[in-house]
Amino acid sequence: MPTRSYQERRGEIETYFDCTASDAWGRLTSDAPVSRVRATVRAGRDLMRSTLLSWLPVDLAGRRLLDAGCGTGALAVEAARRGASVVAIDVAPTLIALAQERSPQNLGVGSVEFLVGDMTDPALGIFDHLVAMDSVIHYRNEDVVALLAKVAARTQGSILFTYAPRTPLLAVMHAVGQFFPRGDRSPAIVPVSPKRLAQLIAAQPGLAGWHLGRTQRIVRGFYTSQALELVRGPIFEQARP
Repeated sequence: MPTRSYQERRGEIETYFDCTASDAWGRLTSDAPVSRVRATVRAGRDLMRSTLLSWLPVDLAGRRLLDAGCGTGALAVEAARRGASVVAIDVAPTLIALAQERSPQNLGVGSVEFLVGDMTDPALGIFDHLVAMDSVIHYRNEDVVALLAKVAARTQGSILFTYAPRTPLLAVMHAVGQFFPRGDRSPAIVPVSPKRLAQLIAAQPGLAGWHLGRTQRIVRGFYTSQALELVRGPIFEQARP
């Protein structure tokens, strides 16, 4: 079966988050009551956001940060409060509108510019740091690494992103999902083993000069995601899963 292209997958994700799941996603990322299942997802995402922010400099004044797949903007706002000039971009106009609505007016010396678009757009300029939290988990592993290579050319410091680690539960869910129509469900998550991801990164010419840094797996009920740091350096080092 031919593999869908990145653009086709991107279109599915845009439709899902902009139309089908916009209300549910807005509720999940707020303080509103949610089901026990979604509460675990909320808790997992909160912990992952804190983890990624902890990998950035405490003082981000004078730094440009790209929040790729910013959703409703929680990470972007926190980075701006630490002084960063943040470009927060997402494919879903509805989520960007909600992020703008929720963003505080006073962010100190920091700022956030919310945009609808593609993280790989060269017009976005040069960044010190890139963060992509749970925004590339729906793409083929090869497409994810190709995306990272494109933004790496415009990133001077670190790239922080998350992926779905291959676990027995995620593997079963992914396999079963192939036999049922998606309907109003989210686009399938594509699991990958840390070893396979490291191999793809090492083999990507556009990531030459980058190596693996810190990694952390977050598991909270129905939420499982793994953070990985890429940093510029002369030696490629394999991070521990």
